[in-house]
Amino acid sequence: MQIGLIGLGKMGYNLALNMKQKGHEVVAFDANKAAMERIQKEGIRTVASIGELPPVLTGRRVVWIMVPAGQVVEVVINNLKNHLKADDIVIDGGNSFYKDSINRAKELEKTGVHLLDCGTSGGIDGARHGICTMIGGWKDAFDFCEPLFKSISVEQGYLYTGKSGSGHFVKMIHNGIEYGMMQSIAEGFELIHKHNASLDLASIAKVWNHGSVVRSWLLELTQKAMEKDKNLESIKGVMHSSGEGKWTVETALEMGVPAPVITMSLLMRYRSQQEDTFSGKVVAALRNEFGGHEVEKK
Repeated sequence: MQIGLIGLGKMGYNLALNMKQKGHEVVAFDANKAAMERIQKEGIRTVASIGELPPVLTGRRVVWIMVPAGQVVEVVINNLKNHLKADDIVIDGGNSFYKDSINRAKELEKTGVHLLDCGTSGGIDGARHGICTMIGGWKDAFDFCEPLFKSISVEQGYLYTGKSGSGHFVKMIHNGIEYGMMQSIAEGFELIHKHNASLDLASIAKVWNHGSVVRSWLLELTQKAMEKDKNLESIKGVMHSSGEGKWTVETALEMGVPAPVITMSLLMRYRSQQEDTFSGKVVAALRNEFGGHEVEKK
């Protein structure tokens, strides 16, 4: 399949390599010229502007957007739609708010262009070797793109979730759960560290990950982070929030669904920006391990 890809950040760059490895022809664009030069060395063709991307694609065109949620997505889609035609497909693989995706789908449908909102999980490693995707939007558009989703996702790691917005909604809730899971891991390790700072935290994470009820990829990443820096002394416990946790809490309030764990984990991220904590160090380290998010050094 031929794919236009806009956005060569940490996720987009590795996704492009994943697509290429699976036999897809990728044509990429990014405003960062250095990123385009790097991807060219990997054998992937680039174009100089968004407007130049659709004309080099043939047949029913598919353009995957992998840029930060919010205004950037709006700008890219508004630019892109001037160069697309009926039955073309735009895939938003970022973490857009699901209500924004619903509105964007309605606007694009006026010109016959279909938007698939694709929640993408798995971090940088997943983007390169096999992601987990949750896809909402017009079923015919999904059916056309299903071979793509199947090839770049892990086995049984893609799902058509239904109408527009549902893919990003499911991913939003996924990220809210992720907030709560990371916070509970962080608090547990803070208790262990407080009790006895000489305990080997990496070894504890490792043993828990062999047969225990709480074994998980997040614990693997905890072990990895602790092996790099035993007590995470080189980083600050500042936990930033990229938006999905806040949207999950707001949605819970709108629906009248109690979500105290996710809500408190969001509030703890805000608190971490006021004072350094060990639990903050753990979450900051985890976000760096799976997503390449920057950590604040001391």
